[in-house]
Amino acid sequence: MREVGMSAKKRATALLATAALTLAAGAGAGQPRSSDNAAGAEVSEYQRDVERYPQAALDANAAMAGPDLDSNPHVFMTVLEPKNQDDDRRAVVILDILRKALDKYKDYRAAEADGYRVFLPKVAQPQYHFTNSRYAFAAAFLFNPGHPTSLLYKKTREGYELQGALFTAPKDATKKQLDERIPLSVARWHEHVNMCMPAKDTPAQKVNWKEFGLSGSIATRDACAQAGGRWIPQVFGWMVNVYPFETDPDKIWGH
Repeated sequence: MREVGMSAKKRATALLATAALTLAAGAGAGQPRSSDNAAGAEVSEYQRDVERYPQAALDANAAMAGPDLDSNPHVFMTVLEPKNQDDDRRAVVILDILRKALDKYKDYRAAEADGYRVFLPKVAQPQYHFTNSRYAFAAAFLFNPGHPTSLLYKKTREGYELQGALFTAPKDATKKQLDERIPLSVARWHEHVNMCMPAKDTPAQKVNWKEFGLSGSIATRDACAQAGGRWIPQVFGWMVNVYPFETDPDKIWGH
């Protein structure tokens, strides 16, 4: 958290202390079905939404691969704050921790061994999310840069190639709370919004996904009501993608 008036030495000390504390804290109709969570595991708000709206999760994944997120009515992104040295230093610490944590997950089988599970592996996607139930649940309460909620992979002939990681935060997280996790001057957090789902018990063959869901044309509460749908202002919670192995800073903190 940014502190005004601190000396450079005190700022560095506070930064290291924060990193140490973080490490210690971590020591629907016509929709495709996603895999079940492990029996007895705590289910996060994020995963509950993914399980409830798998088609929306696929649409969200496709949207994030799009060229102009700011014009997408179903995506809201935070605005980059003015850069400052304290935030840049904190970003360096976060990236260092994340890179070390992700190194072994370049082998996707190591990720699976540590509890990461792929979402809809048989469905073609621009990027595959391997989500850890325990880390997703913990992310509702604390931020640990070494325990991302999901790992992001590209499918290859041999399996999967690691590209980055996804961190989550609760739906009701404030701007200040997001900034305390990953600085708003460094990365743009995003949320998936303005979703209209078809009425419950609507037969699958009658659902028009060109109108409903996160890729549908309906993006206002009034239009959703007129279509007889269910209005969902926000789904999945806050998220940010990080690509720590990129060399271009603008690509590291993609969105």
